[in-house]
Amino acid sequence: MAVYAIGDIQGCFQPLRQLLEVVDFDPGVDRLLFTGDLVNRGPESLAVLRYVRSLGEAAVVVLGNHDLHMLAVATGAKSPRRKDSLLQVLDAPDAGELMDWMRRRPVLHEEPELGCVLVHAGIYPLWNLEQARARARELEAVLCGSQYPALLRHIYGDQPQLWSPDLAGWERLRFITNAFTRMRYCDREGRLLLDYKGGPDEAPPGYLPWFEVPGRPLADGGPRVICGHWSALGWHRSPGVRAIDTGCLWGGGLTALRLDADDERFTLPCAAFMEPGPGL
Repeated sequence: MAVYAIGDIQGCFQPLRQLLEVVDFDPGVDRLLFTGDLVNRGPESLAVLRYVRSLGEAAVVVLGNHDLHMLAVATGAKSPRRKDSLLQVLDAPDAGELMDWMRRRPVLHEEPELGCVLVHAGIYPLWNLEQARARARELEAVLCGSQYPALLRHIYGDQPQLWSPDLAGWERLRFITNAFTRMRYCDREGRLLLDYKGGPDEAPPGYLPWFEVPGRPLADGGPRVICGHWSALGWHRSPGVRAIDTGCLWGGGLTALRLDADDERFTLPCAAFMEPGPGL
């Protein structure tokens, strides 16, 4: 049995199928862990959703910011953006089933036997694993419950920037959502800096990649954090972190990381579906 983590697909179905052929994926034996952002911007979001859902227990998906945006548009909580490519999903006869399936995906998934944790953007640097797990369960409970349309109306925005256990209500859930699905940079005190999406080499002064914030509890030992979201960073391996969004949508590549075989990496070059630049 092989276990692969797959980076952000964003509606690029044909590159996904080609990559799975390269690794000789067998859904009867192997497993896939998707870092989120299955949909949007690329041309075949509906095909991606249907295929991944059809894999059943052979696939695990954590929610990304584009996945949540799709749910927000589907519920009427948010209007589509100019560059969105979600109509094919929202107009599909099985749209309701797909939306219900998607909103029940986790934001954090653990693979203890493989020593890894799967998230979309990262794990907030002031949280240990137990705290991250608890915050994820808070958000997932609302997404799976009757208040999820209201949640989707309130997740947009960059405030609050700094975590406090005293945060409550929508502000608390907005911070948790941003930490798991939008985070790239923080300052040294742990404030989320969400206004810059480029690579670390050109980051403004004081902007630290979330995994370089001093005192991060998961920096010493602990599981590998497997994440996507940051196409401008690309493939990144450092102690405790594997970032695998290699920019398929932008003409980079789609990456599969074999988690049960010492991080063996497969990257398939992709044609660009969008103008070069970091995704939202």
